[in-house]
Amino acid sequence: MKDLAIVSNGKTYKNINKSARVKKLEKKLCREQRCLSRKYENLKKGESTQKNIQKQKLKVQRLHHKIDNIRTDYINKSIAGIVKAKPSYITIEDLNVSGMMKNRHLSKAVASQKFYEFRTKLKAKCDENGIELRVVDRWYPSSKICHCCGAVKKDLKLSDRIYRCDCGYVEDRDFNAALNLRDALTYEVA
Repeated sequence: MKDLAIVSNGKTYKNINKSARVKKLEKKLCREQRCLSRKYENLKKGESTQKNIQKQKLKVQRLHHKIDNIRTDYINKSIAGIVKAKPSYITIEDLNVSGMMKNRHLSKAVASQKFYEFRTKLKAKCDENGIELRVVDRWYPSSKICHCCGAVKKDLKLSDRIYRCDCGYVEDRDFNAALNLRDALTYEVA
């Protein structure tokens, strides 16, 4: 996952999990979990005490909580930035998150992005500010349509990060999709 959200006005909200702060905390969490695992193994042998295990559990829980708070805070700030622009409507894609979670290579990245939380908070913020939230069908080929001429490029792979059309239009694939979602005619109001 490269970005959390790409807005049609050109603003990009990066993936918070790729920031140095979160990476450092995840590395620390990994280390503390390894330490906790060792304490459990030592308990089986009769070396470690229950109090030390409880202290280590608390350290791991604190780190989980801290990482979760950073992600939630970033989602709140991203949504505030999107809504602050005061658009008349916001269009999002109805992503198949449960299907993405079945892919073991994507599941950790998808879960840590908190797509459901992002969508529910965005809906609440839109209702609060009188902004229409449009949801486009998941099968809408937003990244395959040329924003300039409207031609559909069927052979576009996920690895193709830059969209190149025969008409000469060249743009970042995700930004092209954002422009196409903005201009989508078939949608449901959430």
